[in-house]
Amino acid sequence: MDYKKAGVDIEAGYQSVELMKKFVKGTMRPEVMGGIGGFSGAFSAAAFKDMEEPVLLSGTDGVGTKLKLAFLLDKHDTVGIDCVAMCVNDVACAGGEPLFFLDYIACGKNVPEKIATIVSGVADGCKQSGAALVGGETAEMPGFYPVDEYDLAGFAVGVVDKKDLITGENLKPGDVLIGMASSGVHSNGFSLVRNVFEMTKESLNTYYDELGKTLGEALIAPTKIYVKALKSIKEAGVTVKACSHITGGGFYENVPRMLKEGTRAVIHKDSYEVPAIFKMLAAKGEIEEKIMYNTFNMGIGMIVAVDPADVEKTMEAMKAAGETPYVLGAVEEGEKGVTLC
Repeated sequence: MDYKKAGVDIEAGYQSVELMKKFVKGTMRPEVMGGIGGFSGAFSAAAFKDMEEPVLLSGTDGVGTKLKLAFLLDKHDTVGIDCVAMCVNDVACAGGEPLFFLDYIACGKNVPEKIATIVSGVADGCKQSGAALVGGETAEMPGFYPVDEYDLAGFAVGVVDKKDLITGENLKPGDVLIGMASSGVHSNGFSLVRNVFEMTKESLNTYYDELGKTLGEALIAPTKIYVKALKSIKEAGVTVKACSHITGGGFYENVPRMLKEGTRAVIHKDSYEVPAIFKMLAAKGEIEEKIMYNTFNMGIGMIVAVDPADVEKTMEAMKAAGETPYVLGAVEEGEKGVTLC
């Protein structure tokens, strides 16, 4: 008996590392010290040595049961983007610049080509956000995961000068709420999605005119990364007073997190067109509207609050970064929470 007969192939692990190196290399920043394969990732503090009062930010998350779609579709090159997005968007939401990222892949069987494909997506997400992929872990766990399944999680570390932290403390009635379009369901609510739609290859490969693509393509679309858009707003000279990443819990859970006591967000549902995938979900699953807005992003992935005088400048900065913005509503005086009308 040896480790390989027990189900853990050390050689496959070495091969995975070799195959992923070319993807990791593309994410490097000048501050990264050393190469892949060390016991830890080293990152020089030179990235923020000129800040008055640097504050480190961190975010961690996984892809969740969206991975079930990747297994069924045998498509593994975009879930890494989801993993990065869920972490770096949270860092950016506080005004931070993502510096580096680490991933964790646990699988039933290490297939080097599949692992490298997953990491290629992680690297893509890192490049989109400007973060370096400084390390990670691939754990082969036979008997714990089925041989053709895996889990994927990670965490990001970023930095912001304390004076630039987005805290919501300067929010006031009259401030305008601007949302940026999502790419679809992103990476939240898939336990409900999988109960609404039949999870078979035939179902996922069915083309729908209203989607303009197959159901599987619509659902697997990677989470948008808003780091560049938020940076563009800052470079335009706009102060973002508050910011909310619309993830699990939808509008009802996430919007109040950007507010201070005594303020309420009022969002107009007709201020933008809800994407077809959400309309399909609601109709087929017979899901109440409030539950939809309490589960999914409903087409809006990130919301910022700015002074009324900065609305046009903010919209232009978002567009310049390739995003689609909408004026959703405004901040009013009242009990902390959100009103959808």
